Amino acid sequence: MAPRSVLYPFLVTLLAVAALSLMDVFMKTASLAVGAFSALLIRSWVSSGLMLPLYLARGGRWPGPAARRVHLIRGVVSTGMALTFFSALVHLPVAEAIALSFIAPIIALALAALLLKERIGRSAISAALLGLVGVGVIVSSRLGSDGMASDSTLGVGLILVSAFLYAWNLVLQRQQALLARPVEIGTAQNLIIGVLLLGGAPFFLNIPDDADTWQAILAGSLLSLTGAMLVGWAYARAEAQVLVPVEYSGFVWSALFGWLLLEETVSLTTVAGAALIVVACWIAAPRKAPEQIVT
Repeated sequence: MAPRSVLYPFLVTLLAVAALSLMDVFMKTASLAVGAFSALLIRSWVSSGLMLPLYLARGGRWPGPAARRVHLIRGVVSTGMALTFFSALVHLPVAEAIALSFIAPIIALALAALLLKERIGRSAISAALLGLVGVGVIVSSRLGSDGMASDSTLGVGLILVSAFLYAWNLVLQRQQALLARPVEIGTAQNLIIGVLLLGGAPFFLNIPDDADTWQAILAGSLLSLTGAMLVGWAYARAEAQVLVPVEYSGFVWSALFGWLLLEETVSLTTVAGAALIVVACWIAAPRKAPEQIVT
């Protein structure tokens, strides 16, 4: 059994992925109503309004040079990642989009070795491959039975771009978590995304005119902040190669939330693929001491 100090980040990341998967459902609803750009821009400023007072109340100070650099880089990457992903959700079912995006953890494991100088163990590689097999089982069943929508080519292209950016984001969030506390991370990310998108507001911004869309964006904001802070806490206490395979559980969560909120059915093939993903997560459960953390 993994030590408590290492098992907790694993479980916290699992909870974070659940929160972010539910956020995707709400953000798809908002994106269909006002467009992905508007949904992301409004969510970023709502989240900033929620986080900034908390950050200042906890004695928030201007980040140091190293933290500022990582905040800015990840903010730019996160902007592209989120915008392409939410745009893809307009064209693809949530569960299918999540499944296609699972190429990202495989890329992230390689980036962790390249950028963070982590030694990628055999168990992490095995977990990543097993998780990818599980996703392949689910995707092949979906594509084989239902086919793809007429505009799905654009959606798949956007997901692949988002996946590459997400892989970089996974590594950056590990670097960021070692330099800043979760509240600072959440505040910085939303402010940077909001500022970056502000330039396009005169051309692309659509203000929601119904309560349901505003509620979806608010729910997306709260879930995004919760997920980001949980991820920040976990990645400060365990290596990227340990936590990256937990991302595979996102399909399990999206299938569950899709069934509950969007009335999507879950096939036996989906259950089989999900089982492989869960096994992969357990294989990835760490058995080594964490690095020094920010407290």
